[in-house]
Amino acid sequence: MHPNKRAHYLALLCGLLLFPLHASAEPFLRENFTSLERWEEHFFPKIERHSKYEIVKGEKEASYLQCSSKSSASGIVLKEEIDIHSHPLIRWRWKSEKIYEKGNGKTKAGDDYSIRVYILFRYDPEKASFWTKTKYEAAKLRFGEYPPLATLNYVWSNHEHKEAFFESPYTSSAVIFPLDSGTQHLGTWREHSVNVLEDYRRAFGEDAPKTAQIAIMNDSDNTEESSISLIDFVEVTSE
Repeated sequence: MHPNKRAHYLALLCGLLLFPLHASAEPFLRENFTSLERWEEHFFPKIERHSKYEIVKGEKEASYLQCSSKSSASGIVLKEEIDIHSHPLIRWRWKSEKIYEKGNGKTKAGDDYSIRVYILFRYDPEKASFWTKTKYEAAKLRFGEYPPLATLNYVWSNHEHKEAFFESPYTSSAVIFPLDSGTQHLGTWREHSVNVLEDYRRAFGEDAPKTAQIAIMNDSDNTEESSISLIDFVEVTSE
């Protein structure tokens, strides 16, 4: 074989061998919501009315997660923990039928959203300062478990916000990212992709903890309104 042809052949062979390795990278999670076996409900103290999460069928037998709230609040949490350093990209598709007219993300009285995707970062007592450890031990005594160290909240905001993100009115350890806002896209599917490591650095000015979980919520306990929203899929991947 001519040397030039041999070099071209070897380059082509290497490309074919390497391509499947890249293309076959599997996501950590691809949840198409055919059931809720991988999720568990999460309730909040002193909130008696809980939101409803169920699998519903759509066109061509597609299945979706339907999130319904009526003066209520609760969420569902993925049972599996994620190594967010290895799988920092999260994608999903959601649709909201209604915003909350009295919703205002800057106030406790208006802190309701028809759909949220939460990223909950696990608290690690071995890496905590003395005062942080004291606070979290007290929280564990009260609630039976450690609360998250920090959360990123990706929401369908009730109204437009100038900022790309802002602190929760309840705590500085929770930051809200309004990905959709207002009524413009109500009733239509909206797809989003976020890099959680980058967003954590933007929000908190430091690297994210390694371990996290995903939660989903529709809440209206503050505004005492009602809405229904849908999620088509959630994917967690490295690329």
